[in-house]
Amino acid sequence: MTSLRHRVAADTRYVLLGLPTAAASFTLAVAGVSAGLGSAVAFVGLPVLAGTAAMARNFADLERAALPGVLGHPIARPRYAQAPAGAGSFRRMMNPLASGQAAMDLLHAIITFPVSLAAFVLGAVWWAGTVLGLTFPLYGWAIAAIPGVDGGLPALLGLGTGTVPFVVFNTLAGVLFALTLVPVLRIAALLKAGVSQSLLTRAHDPALDSPSAAWVAAR
Repeated sequence: MTSLRHRVAADTRYVLLGLPTAAASFTLAVAGVSAGLGSAVAFVGLPVLAGTAAMARNFADLERAALPGVLGHPIARPRYAQAPAGAGSFRRMMNPLASGQAAMDLLHAIITFPVSLAAFVLGAVWWAGTVLGLTFPLYGWAIAAIPGVDGGLPALLGLGTGTVPFVVFNTLAGVLFALTLVPVLRIAALLKAGVSQSLLTRAHDPALDSPSAAWVAAR
């Protein structure tokens, strides 16, 4: 039961808290790429693109830090090219564009928003249905007494009118949401994590299962 609670908590945190980060990375990446490409001819846009790539790398590192908790195993961080020793200030400034992974980081920053939004909607709807449905007996009778409710969906389905069918139907709906909450959260989390894993990581090496090896691979 403890492991199940941990899994639900981890998937919920990843799905619900991932949307604000995805929205920020999407906004900054689109704005940076647009501004950089628009002024690249005058070379002013190149530092903008480099800065946007560095920003995307930071967001990618945040996502990579969250992936092991969802996937259940360590992940390998791609290597990023380092500026040569003795490189000038402009070369160091442009270094974020020197790695092929920079394009993947930018692509992830852009496409992760709609994926994160879909995962967020799934998680939020199922949590709302579970909580509101299971607690419906506490307040459902008051909703049923509101003029114009007229039995709600149970009445439309021919299940009867009145307070009792209304409360029982919505409570059973909450039970259904609760019974399916764990697999739906898992699907939503893996949907988002799968996209991130394919764009932001290398193939998993079993040798990384030791904490010290995973730390070294991340350097």
